[in-house]
Amino acid sequence: QRITAAGGRPSNRNMPYFNLDGGDRGMIVVVGWPGQWAARFTGAENGGVHVVAGQETTHLTLLPGEEIRTPLMVVQHWQGDWIGAQNVWRRWMIAHNVPRPGGEVPWSHMAACSSHQFGEMIHADSESQKLFVDRYLEEGLRLDYWWMDAGWYLCDGQWPKTGTWEVDQARFPGGLRPISDHARKKGVKTIVWFEPERVHSGTWLAEERSDWVFGGRDGGLLNLGEPEVREWLTEHVDKLLREEGIDLYRQDFNIDPLAFWQGNDAPDRQGMTENKHVVGYLAYWDELLRRHPDMLIDSCASGGRRNDLETLRRAVPLLRSDYIMEPVGNQGHTYGLSFWIPLQGTGTGSAELTPYTLRSTLVSYFNACIDVRRRDLDYDMIRRVVDQWRDYAINFAGDYYPLTEYNLDANLWIAWQFDRPEAGAGMVQAFRRQASPYESARFLLRGLDARAVYEVTNLDTGDVQACSGAELMEPGLVVEIGHKPGDVVLVYERAQ
Repeated sequence: QRITAAGGRPSNRNMPYFNLDGGDRGMIVVVGWPGQWAARFTGAENGGVHVVAGQETTHLTLLPGEEIRTPLMVVQHWQGDWIGAQNVWRRWMIAHNVPRPGGEVPWSHMAACSSHQFGEMIHADSESQKLFVDRYLEEGLRLDYWWMDAGWYLCDGQWPKTGTWEVDQARFPGGLRPISDHARKKGVKTIVWFEPERVHSGTWLAEERSDWVFGGRDGGLLNLGEPEVREWLTEHVDKLLREEGIDLYRQDFNIDPLAFWQGNDAPDRQGMTENKHVVGYLAYWDELLRRHPDMLIDSCASGGRRNDLETLRRAVPLLRSDYIMEPVGNQGHTYGLSFWIPLQGTGTGSAELTPYTLRSTLVSYFNACIDVRRRDLDYDMIRRVVDQWRDYAINFAGDYYPLTEYNLDANLWIAWQFDRPEAGAGMVQAFRRQASPYESARFLLRGLDARAVYEVTNLDTGDVQACSGAELMEPGLVVEIGHKPGDVVLVYERAQ
């Protein structure tokens, strides 16, 4: 079987992460290439599997003194069961890969934005941004970041018109700095959106630096493989980060680059433009991080289409997909992505707010889209659910065990467990969907100390039960959810 990325973005169609399950043994194979990768799996006569993977197309000659790089490949052999192997992967990701701004793992945070109220940032201004920050804090919703997304730059009222990376002073007098200063005085940092690789016609880059753009004056892809271009971009964005007081750099990528790369390659240089672009993209981020060692980068590409290993060694996906808010789909995202990406984010807030909808999107990073101008919302409930999440969010970095089969069925439940064995603590989350007739379920927990006693607490009712690890693993933990749709969060801790 042959599996590839689509259009040059590495998680655009297929994820570049594979676990070959041979029963009691197997192998994890990961292609770390933020471009167009391909992997071919062929059965061998001895019952094994032959794997060939890497950059999809490399039919090229090198010029004197020229260099290219190969993809970062990971091979992890395992014995036992495949879920245990996934937890070895998760631990390796956290121990050796996830970014550490200021030397610390960014375990969790809460951000908020007004994108759904102001057409991203198109209809926003300085006062609206300050108002929203103040209203969140007034309602007791403590923010770590205020998020300013697409459209803060000169773009003629069309956020996709990227390529003039200057703040629109008509809407934001004095730039974004008055907003970031206002937020910072209240203990809130800022996230700002960029999309430097996509260049729209009629912008400064297309008009003044058309030779830097695959597509020229008509717009297209910025040539990050050219050192002069990368140097200009680095200096320009670095200046904006410093002058506007931006704490977290969010980079989007709403264009498939493959056709631009291929269109620039000579017959004996196929794959060269892509290789240079990938090298330039990584070098650009590395230099930004060198200059801003306390800064976190958010990786976005139309929502989750560039979440390869090389990218996730430098960034986290604060918006793992643009499919946000709807609870069942987001439960499915958490179920599947947690095998591979221990730190991830999504959001909700514009739809109906209930504990069920909120908890369906509460993962390591939560992005609130609430219209806080409304004073009729149930802020007591929102505060309670968010405050609970702040206490249990650390568990998302623990070992991950699905407790049900993957499903999006309205008649069923979905559930999982996150366990931190070193701390003797963890949590179980279960969701009863809107058409499910089942009021209870029994789940076999994993990873516990069979001889220890655990106190299991229902966060909504406050009920506490003491159970041995052996009991929780077999016959299991009985969970009841009396309403539909409904959910429960059960946290547990080893008794002293």
